[in-house]
Amino acid sequence: MNIRIAGTVGDSIVDGPGLRLAVFTQGCPHHCPGCHNPETHDPAGGHDADTGEILAALARNPLASGVTLSGGEPFCQPAACLDIARGAHALGKSVWTYTGYTLEHLLSEDDPDRLALLRETDVLVDGPFVQTEKSLELRFCGSRNQRLIDVKRSLAAGRAVLWEPPAW
Repeated sequence: MNIRIAGTVGDSIVDGPGLRLAVFTQGCPHHCPGCHNPETHDPAGGHDADTGEILAALARNPLASGVTLSGGEPFCQPAACLDIARGAHALGKSVWTYTGYTLEHLLSEDDPDRLALLRETDVLVDGPFVQTEKSLELRFCGSRNQRLIDVKRSLAAGRAVLWEPPAW
């Protein structure tokens, strides 16, 4: 399946726990001031990639703990991102998805493609980046308004349940 991306990072340690394949989707409607990936905003930018090739790269790295869908805005290409998420789960890998939308917004849209991607996500990092809330002390997000949400537990509870890192 085709996906428009800005690029990938095969050994990210800042986009979720462990060593991760980060996929930076192309196109973002949020245009958050201070965004650290402004080159991903234009949906016509970046380049086309094949989700199968992205998954093959993930499969070739036995040290990768998962895939992170970032952006840009992954929910602007939900079908292609869903293909990657399903493939990652089939490989026994976790899926993190970064979005400028909130969990509540995604649920209220009732968009079947976006809901399918949400259900295939293990941890959702939600909310726009807010420059006045920026903090370098946060793990895996850029501003204090953003949440790391355990999607499965949240859907079961009917409310946002925050992800808690495992105790080592």
